[in-house]
Amino acid sequence: MTEHYQVTVVGGGPAGLTTALYATRLGHDTAVINRGGGRAAMMLDTHNVIGITEDVSGNEFLQTATEQVKEYGADYFQDFVSDIEATEDGYHVTAGNVEVTTDHVVLATGFSDEQPDPPLPRTGKGLHYCLHCDAYMFVDEPVYVMGTSDSAAHVAMIMLNFTPEVDILTRGDEPEWSAETQVMLENHPIDIIHEDIIGLEKGDDGWLEAFEFEDTVGSRPTSSRTESGDGTRREYRGGFPMYGSDYNTDLAESLGVELNDDGTIAVDDHGRTNVDGVYAVGDVTPGHNQIPTAMGEGARCGIGNHYDLRAFPRSVEEIEAEGPVTKADVPGVSDRLREHAVEHEGHPGTGQAAAASDDD
Repeated sequence: MTEHYQVTVVGGGPAGLTTALYATRLGHDTAVINRGGGRAAMMLDTHNVIGITEDVSGNEFLQTATEQVKEYGADYFQDFVSDIEATEDGYHVTAGNVEVTTDHVVLATGFSDEQPDPPLPRTGKGLHYCLHCDAYMFVDEPVYVMGTSDSAAHVAMIMLNFTPEVDILTRGDEPEWSAETQVMLENHPIDIIHEDIIGLEKGDDGWLEAFEFEDTVGSRPTSSRTESGDGTRREYRGGFPMYGSDYNTDLAESLGVELNDDGTIAVDDHGRTNVDGVYAVGDVTPGHNQIPTAMGEGARCGIGNHYDLRAFPRSVEEIEAEGPVTKADVPGVSDRLREHAVEHEGHPGTGQAAAASDDD
């Protein structure tokens, strides 16, 4: 039989899992269908998350979050959602080995960073995608920014707040930033390196130490970090590629969900899209791509689902149509979640039962 849920979350990153946590604890049968991976899973360590120490990897963080969601009664499936179809009563969600029907769908499908060509350092050991997460790591260290866009140029200038040694690496491509940005760059102490990378050096700890660049005829910016060799060697401890993002919106578009000009899904402050019963949250929506931000969005989205699904209070119009609420109608939580909640270790009744057992 196809299982039915009130809320089905597609994606298992911080935003999706927080949505599922709130929806479940607010009494709604909830499923998470997650293909695995994602940007959070790439993290070697976790920054800027209060209560989480930096030695926790992204995978460890997500595993703990997944277990918490399951402990409250949500179902979790490791699978890839290939299709979502609108039905008379909601939506039919199809994954590889999973099919569910659901009242609401929450799209937490994120995006993929456009990655530059190799040679590249390992992600988290010199290749970083979050300025706000990782700039602190590079105070007084030599840093690169890869790219040719206005965004790349502005990130390079922002990094001057943290270190005096910042280069832009265009890797042989022509700059595409605006004339105004060019004037700004000319008035900031940033070297623009046009030659492509032909090699890299790593330390024993795996961290990036330097890039080697092609030698070309012509002038080259001077730097205390430039040395002679087969090519030109410049030292870096880390940096940021700025090549854009591919938003995972295929499912959203198939449902007629409205997108913003930048490719993100348009939502209100509780994650609602223009399609009834379809929500979106996390990196696939506008905003800062941060774990705390994603968790906040997930909390609001879970609450938004609760507002739109909860049975009570019954409105005057509903009372006139259905009659008053009786003892037989309450509570609104399903029998399945009701049983799970009562047995959960955080439930007062469970605590009393445990205390009574200890007394015996």
